[in-house]
Amino acid sequence: MTFETFEFKPFITNALKELGFSQPTEVQQRLIPLIQKKKSVVGQSQTGTGKTHTFLLPLMDRIDPTKNEVQVVVTAPSRELATQIYQAAKQIAGFSDPLIRVTNFVGGTDKKRQIERLQHQQPHIVIGTPGRILDLLNEQALDIHTANAFVVDEADMTLDMGFLAEVDQIAGRLPERLQILVFSATIPEKLRPFLKKYMQNPIIEEIKPKAVLSETIENWLVSTKGRNTNQQIYQLLTMGQPYLAIVFANTKQKVDEITDYLKNQGLKVAKIHGDITPRERKRIMRQVQNMDYQYVVATDLAARGIDIEGVSHVINAELPSDLEFFIHRVGRTGRNGLPGTAITLYDPADEASIIALEKIGVTFEPKELKNGELVDSYDRNRRKKREKSKDELDPTLIGLVKKKKKKIKPGYKKKIQRAVDDSNRQKRKIERRQQTRTARKHKKRSTDGQ
Repeated sequence: MTFETFEFKPFITNALKELGFSQPTEVQQRLIPLIQKKKSVVGQSQTGTGKTHTFLLPLMDRIDPTKNEVQVVVTAPSRELATQIYQAAKQIAGFSDPLIRVTNFVGGTDKKRQIERLQHQQPHIVIGTPGRILDLLNEQALDIHTANAFVVDEADMTLDMGFLAEVDQIAGRLPERLQILVFSATIPEKLRPFLKKYMQNPIIEEIKPKAVLSETIENWLVSTKGRNTNQQIYQLLTMGQPYLAIVFANTKQKVDEITDYLKNQGLKVAKIHGDITPRERKRIMRQVQNMDYQYVVATDLAARGIDIEGVSHVINAELPSDLEFFIHRVGRTGRNGLPGTAITLYDPADEASIIALEKIGVTFEPKELKNGELVDSYDRNRRKKREKSKDELDPTLIGLVKKKKKKIKPGYKKKIQRAVDDSNRQKRKIERRQQTRTARKHKKRSTDGQ
């Protein structure tokens, strides 16, 4: 299948040519035809599967640029995600004549100026964070009652970050006859009441990725048992000369701790977590893109909310409490066919989480740090296979043999051994009797035959 199958308008085709897109991804193949038929859809798929263009292409294809009214509203849970969608939409709109107006309404920008612009002209496509869009609605500056499509991107992340109430209020300002598209990596139970409230019998499509991780990623597992984790991270960062490395931790406190340690070792490190102000975060991101920093320490906000190009190494200082984030973290590297290395530090207590990841198709290569180098390690699942010829035991003796493995009194060990030996002797005696009887019967038959 190619994009020509969808019979998009020429400006969409031209935009795709500039991007170098020729074949749609699986999520695009399955959902674009449904969106073109104005069906409401819940699309469950991982980050990096082409979700943004899945909804932008068919929705922008039916925009009427001659109308001065909002026709599509898109919400995203973070400024960075909203800006990524906005940039993708602007690229497509750049080929439209008349021009399709796309706006990006996110926090940290000049709201007063946005209100003034909206009083003169409404955009065709509204993209933004739930909080800022709701602010503009409450100011009666933004008018969305004319929209025919509403997209909730990264719905599970929207729920996690506490923005679902704002999305609920935005949905309440939209017309009843509305196409609703919800995209989410997972469908948590707490999200279902929202879906039920606004979507009548939506089509639910779950797109499972064919490869959990990119084939260009080397995925290594390193034990922290008996070692200082921060010291290990420092060694891993300095031995491979990464182009750009991201270290992920679960909490702001852990990010601060790792950052302080690495700085004390003389590394220039950027940190990104929820307590960093939006303005500061934007400045840090700009510096990272300009390669002012080679090392970034971050919480999972950076895994799904921020797209950093050129990441050569990802280090999981600890496994995420929500294993879904593991894929998002590791997916920061190995993009666009480039090689990448992901290193996960784990403690024996993490074994259950490692097994759970392996069950969904994540494959690890065990490594260990030796003399400043990462070398192949033993497989933590190795099993000692020793073939022993054992006489089958009577069920009553199995318990005794198991007890023999425990620390018990020497006299009792001898007692167990005698019982086992007696059982084996008795068995051999029965076998000899059976053999004798068989021989006698055979001899008798031979005599009768003569």
